[in-house]
Amino acid sequence: MEYRIVLRRMEFRALHGCYELERKVGNRFTVDLEITAELGDVAAEDNVEKAVNYLTVYEVVSLQMRITQRTIERVAMNIIEAVYAAFGQVRHVKCTVSKLAPPLGGKLERVSVVLEK
Repeated sequence: MEYRIVLRRMEFRALHGCYELERKVGNRFTVDLEITAELGDVAAEDNVEKAVNYLTVYEVVSLQMRITQRTIERVAMNIIEAVYAAFGQVRHVKCTVSKLAPPLGGKLERVSVVLEK
């Protein structure tokens, strides 16, 4: 049986950006993840060992957010690849990385990138 695990609005302070100042000062980011995984009868069995542990997922995302990148596209791809590496039962990942209040010279809530693999 396939399951979908969703983590919404994980927030981080990170040093991603194409401008040198962004990589020094940092900015606020959010990450949303939707993971589809083949988990067998984990719900029926109530077996946490077979589940995709969302604490581990959060830690994987947190680690990737600490690795400075020039683009949020690369950040999203790194997160997706790290989730696949951590959980063999994962079949599909959708990752949205948003930079809050990006320095574009005007008022803008966020800019986001969505990758799926």
